[in-house]
Amino acid sequence: MSVGTMSDLYSTLGVKRGASDAEIKSAYRKLAKELHPDRNKDNPKASEKFSELTAAYDLLSDKDKRAQYDRGDIDEQGNPKMPFGYGGGQGRARPGGGMGAEDFTFTGAADDIFSELFGRGRRGGGGGGFGGFDFGGGSGPRQPPAKGRNVAYKLAVDFAEAAELKPQRVTLASGKTVDLKLPAGFVEGQQIRLAGQGEAGPGGNGDAIVTLRVSPHRFFKRDGDDIRLELPIRLDEAVLGAKVKVPTASGSVMLSVPPGSSSGKVLRLKGKGFHRKDGGRGDLLVTLAIDIPEDDGALKAFAEGWDSGKAHDPRAGMA
Repeated sequence: MSVGTMSDLYSTLGVKRGASDAEIKSAYRKLAKELHPDRNKDNPKASEKFSELTAAYDLLSDKDKRAQYDRGDIDEQGNPKMPFGYGGGQGRARPGGGMGAEDFTFTGAADDIFSELFGRGRRGGGGGGFGGFDFGGGSGPRQPPAKGRNVAYKLAVDFAEAAELKPQRVTLASGKTVDLKLPAGFVEGQQIRLAGQGEAGPGGNGDAIVTLRVSPHRFFKRDGDDIRLELPIRLDEAVLGAKVKVPTASGSVMLSVPPGSSSGKVLRLKGKGFHRKDGGRGDLLVTLAIDIPEDDGALKAFAEGWDSGKAHDPRAGMA
């Protein structure tokens, strides 16, 4: 059945005469989803039925045209009724007097619903296609094919390598190995997108989404862009001062412990922390912890005879 021989418009939409605007719109939405040509590519009659449905909705959703149609002033195509059924129609002519789907362009409210239903752009200005959307023979834009799914990964980065931003070799589900560059200033849970490294799809590959975490370290702790380290030292090193070897994320360095250092004193090694976004680096904050051996007789004897030391009360300010 072509538009030229369309039955009663209300029957086409499956509603009764006198139906409300909301009932007409609801009926059109339902049938448009069922009859849309993209969803009925194996049904050659779907495009024709879809254009009939849309033509009916366009006319009945226009209050003036609907009134003219109900009075019998215009026919199903919106043309004035003339003697002998002779009247001018719109659209390109086809053998048999009707308009096929490829000749139909949305011109009214159906275009709005079409965009709402299928989430695509507005109709173009030229002929061909449905509302400017190409279903195989038109020249309008068509919905791009879907890309493949993204694939999620979790990457645990060694603490020292994270601080030094050492590239991480990652093996993807596809078996491909990539070297991942860590971004300066990255934080726990930050994600890196590897474009085109996801699953394959008609519109191209999806992406790989890598979530970063920093593995715990046995003596380093991250504090923003800084690294904290508790460093044990001997009593003589604390009393007399010393140069001691200190581990950092980039290797060991020598640190000067000032004479008379107490436990809890914090020494700073600049630029030995995490890389910042601004190009700088945080620091390594070293907290001294004096380590006293348990059974050192000489030390015990020294403490017992250290009369001048007993005059010092380190807790005096806490009373």
